[in-house]
Amino acid sequence: MSLDAADLPHDVDLLKGLVLKHAAENERLSKENRQLQEQLNLLLAKRFGPSSEKLPADQLRLFNEAERDAEEAHAELPSIIVVSHPRARPVRKPLPAALPRIEVIHDLSEAEKRCAEDGQALVAIGEEVSEQLDIVPAQLRVLRHVRKKYACPQCQQRVKTAPLPPQPIPKSLASPGLLAHVAVAKYQDALPLYRQERILKRIGVELPRATLATWMVRLGSNR
Repeated sequence: MSLDAADLPHDVDLLKGLVLKHAAENERLSKENRQLQEQLNLLLAKRFGPSSEKLPADQLRLFNEAERDAEEAHAELPSIIVVSHPRARPVRKPLPAALPRIEVIHDLSEAEKRCAEDGQALVAIGEEVSEQLDIVPAQLRVLRHVRKKYACPQCQQRVKTAPLPPQPIPKSLASPGLLAHVAVAKYQDALPLYRQERILKRIGVELPRATLATWMVRLGSNR
């Protein structure tokens, strides 16, 4: 829908809200356009693609993505020549303090803890610390909901069972965490369900895309 300048509100807060609304709508349409374009490319490739083992050019570009992006980033850097002063070394941005830290201790062997001159035992005087960013690959696990049951020891009546917490999809094998993971990957990261099916299979479980699609539909209907 086109906007006429005469129809725009004069209130700053209303204008900000209007801008944010249109920005969100634009982002949604852009993601939808990317998904539709990807589906169209796949259909065209299946319909008109070559039958040989040769990969199309757009698929070949996936393999040199890192090299291409690195070259573009290097080309965008300004060329500065300083004659009288040495160039300062770039300062590495510190890693976020909110991330959990796991200490990996590197120590000398017992033999190395002896002075090479007189054999005296060395004394610790400090340490040098450096940090690396690490990632734990996606892991699948099974949540076993163990619901305790109780009954009267005399009459054996009125058995009570601990209730199961409310679930996004009742009686589904998908936990809330798995459903959230699939939904975010699809709608926020534009990762199609057929690709998620392959990723899940690679890390240990077969979940057909039809099952993933059913979960997404049921999540949408529960809103």
